[in-house]
Amino acid sequence: MSSAIALVTVGCSSVDYQRLTSGQLSGSLFVMWVGEGNNSGDGNFLFVPDPRDPLIFHRPDRSAPGSTIQPGLMYTDGGSIPKIAQVFKGLSPWGYAPAYMIHDWVFTAHHCIVDGSSEHRFDQVRGVEFADSAAILGEAIKALIATKQVAPDDVAPGTITAAVGSLVAKNLWDEKGACKSLQVSAKDIAAAEAAIPGSTTKARNLRTFRVPETVVPSIVPAKPAKIVARVSF
Repeated sequence: MSSAIALVTVGCSSVDYQRLTSGQLSGSLFVMWVGEGNNSGDGNFLFVPDPRDPLIFHRPDRSAPGSTIQPGLMYTDGGSIPKIAQVFKGLSPWGYAPAYMIHDWVFTAHHCIVDGSSEHRFDQVRGVEFADSAAILGEAIKALIATKQVAPDDVAPGTITAAVGSLVAKNLWDEKGACKSLQVSAKDIAAAEAAIPGSTTKARNLRTFRVPETVVPSIVPAKPAKIVARVSF
């Protein structure tokens, strides 16, 4: 996850998980392994949108910023949970994977907006502030619990929501110049297309998360990739 989760958050989050209401998640989630990653999370992965059943999140307040969020192709490490914390219930880097994908998309899109992008593909999250990003994650976790995709937990959801609303996460949110580093490589785009045909070639001018049509012919077809995780709603 773009905002690393710390066991001890620095500063107090303005978002109270207990006061949040459940959003709505639908669609499918595909994740591919593409690298080892670092000391948080469980490796480096690629979220690949299913063109026939895309992952979509609706906030409970349809007038709120980021009311509808549909992630595109992007790198992710799931929830950036330190290894030492993963032994605790609810703190797996993939325990709330759909919610983490929604939050990752918000962070990734925000970084490109900050770096000056005016592309329409970012319109769904324009106006989303830092506090909104934490609330969106909490609402998505509550959606997973409400639909019984995950079991209720007394500690983990609130801890995670507080962590993504911490000063550590805010510093990551405020970072500039990160958009270029988030672009998906041609090699990984080819692997994604081999795994899920249509996930990239139907996109139009989606330079960061998918691939512009002018680039498609230069991508060498890859052998079918192994899908690591699939969740449907």
